[in-house]
Amino acid sequence: MRPVAGRSARVSTMEPMHRRLFLNHASAAALALLAGCASAQSGYTISLQQMQQALAERFPRSYPLAGLLDLELQSPRLKLLPERDQINAQFDLAAAGALLSRRHTGLFDVDFALRYEPTDRSIRAYRLRVNTLRIDDLKPQAAALLRHYGQQLADQSLREVVLHQLRDKDLASIDALGLQPESISVTPRGLLVRFGAKPLS
Repeated sequence: MRPVAGRSARVSTMEPMHRRLFLNHASAAALALLAGCASAQSGYTISLQQMQQALAERFPRSYPLAGLLDLELQSPRLKLLPERDQINAQFDLAAAGALLSRRHTGLFDVDFALRYEPTDRSIRAYRLRVNTLRIDDLKPQAAALLRHYGQQLADQSLREVVLHQLRDKDLASIDALGLQPESISVTPRGLLVRFGAKPLS
């Protein structure tokens, strides 16, 4: 009985093809793993512009103070403070209400630190400190009220506000390596998120 030449030829040509496909997939997986390792070592950078855009979607916002003053805060201008590992935010504001005869403008200046919230993979503001809360040409009674509520205004306007949210695709290779965001540092280029091992369940 003669061997089937055509079938033998097909088998011999298919085997190298399967080997090539396997090697291609293995190479792609290895490259993805190497990319994940490099990303884990270098960290993930969030630019100042990205944070500004995230905040711009949440402002302007209005805040009533004790039923006597109504403040409207515009989207803040952010400044990186790498030497203190913090961010500065300056808001233009407008004030109106029962204590004022007309609408006033002013400035609100706050420093804050950052934390990572794992439940929604977000970067949030916390540990806020008021530097300046000023409304131009304000009467003494209204100025005293404003100073009294300065920290409350900071907490309402920025505490736990999301400055950036990491997407699943941003962390896909990191998740595959069993890592998660561990620390956030303020650098001259933006926020640097570094990764560490996930706790054992």
